[in-house]
Amino acid sequence: MSAIEDLCRTMARLREPGGCPWDQEQTHATLVRCLIDEVSELIDTIDRQDMPHMREELGDVLIQIVFHARLAEEAGYFNFDDVAREINEKLVRRHPHVFGTDKLQTSEQVLTQWEVIKATEKKNGPPRSGLFKEQPPRLPALMLAEAVWKQIEKQQLPAGDSVDTAQVRALGEHLTSESLGRILFEIAAASRAKGLDPEGALRLHAAKVMRDVEQRVQSAAV
Repeated sequence: MSAIEDLCRTMARLREPGGCPWDQEQTHATLVRCLIDEVSELIDTIDRQDMPHMREELGDVLIQIVFHARLAEEAGYFNFDDVAREINEKLVRRHPHVFGTDKLQTSEQVLTQWEVIKATEKKNGPPRSGLFKEQPPRLPALMLAEAVWKQIEKQQLPAGDSVDTAQVRALGEHLTSESLGRILFEIAAASRAKGLDPEGALRLHAAKVMRDVEQRVQSAAV
């Protein structure tokens, strides 16, 4: 029996009658905070390049996946094998240059092909409600803003007055990882001094940028 099979059997035992009272009380919703905490702890080990503890934290993240899969299996939706099978099929499908006859030489070519295949797959799913790809509601505001700008660049959308593109280019010319960290820290410090919420402010502005771009595109189409 493989290690992953042992882990799935252990989780099943914890959930069964006579198992662990805490594990038996959990739901998908109650485990969300646990998942966030475990992922955050894993990221910390990656930042510190702490390989021994990274192995441990990867296990803590893995048990969250096993836990959710077990809850879904008990409800008759899917099991861990279904999760593993689906992601494996997706990986093979989106890497025809490895598992098929396509030949790609650069990571840029791989990413372009990945987006084409992904777009073809999404045609069979629910239609996108607007120009922008929907982002997870719990996504940090800074990552949301980056994702919005990526879509603007990718689709060549008219940012207009919503974004000072000249300032973006000027900042980008001299920005480094160190200077970026300093700027963001100073913004956070200044926000605290003024009693402002930088996370909320950035999230609201990102939403405004999306609305403005959507309206601009709709007006141009009339």
